[in-house]
Amino acid sequence: MQSALYVALSAQVALSNRLETVSRNVANMNTAGYRADEVKFAELVSKAGQDAVSFATGGEIYISRQSGSLNKTDNALDLAVEGDGWFAIQDFNGNISYTRDGRLEMTRDGMLQTVTGQQILGTGGQPIMLDPEGGSPLITQSGEISQGDNGIVGQVGLFLIPAEAKLTRRENSAVVPDMAPIPVQTFDRNGVRQGYVEGANINPIREMTKMIMITRAFEGATKMIDNSGESQEKAIRELGATS
Repeated sequence: MQSALYVALSAQVALSNRLETVSRNVANMNTAGYRADEVKFAELVSKAGQDAVSFATGGEIYISRQSGSLNKTDNALDLAVEGDGWFAIQDFNGNISYTRDGRLEMTRDGMLQTVTGQQILGTGGQPIMLDPEGGSPLITQSGEISQGDNGIVGQVGLFLIPAEAKLTRRENSAVVPDMAPIPVQTFDRNGVRQGYVEGANINPIREMTKMIMITRAFEGATKMIDNSGESQEKAIRELGATS
């Protein structure tokens, strides 16, 4: 009876963690370049008694790398990544993170930055400067930027994060990997598309379906706990009456 109680409690903990990730995904389904949270569960087997008992772990949360849809904007400073690459951005403190949100703007002095005020970096990790009076830039698949009569004035950096790297979230849709990203050298599979913005890789209908299923499973685990408690009370009463 105790095993059933503990199994149900472990299930509730796992389901609670899963519900948090689904809620976070739903809240960010309109955030450009956002990567959904997913949970990887494992089975924990206890052999403390005569029979092995399986418990659910709390779940390991990881960030999905699946691509989102590309939405056409025709804005010359909107960029989307095709493939597995990431843009490198730098905040005021010099901290570098990586994002798929390519909504950019140009400051009065020509600095190219994200709409949240972070510098977008070039292939060498340097900020990108444009001519404020040079008109709209033309950005190729390789990230090269040309502007009017100035020719090529810079190149937007595109970086590959190793598949085995663990990602940690930063502000908006940015992440920081625990392994050094690698600059993209060839652009046949990874590139930049001008005039597009990548949406979140979240399917709203799928997430809402998950939320319903999780809620029902949580209710089932709660019922199991209630039944286990009632069984224990009944056993105590019956054993107490016969002693």
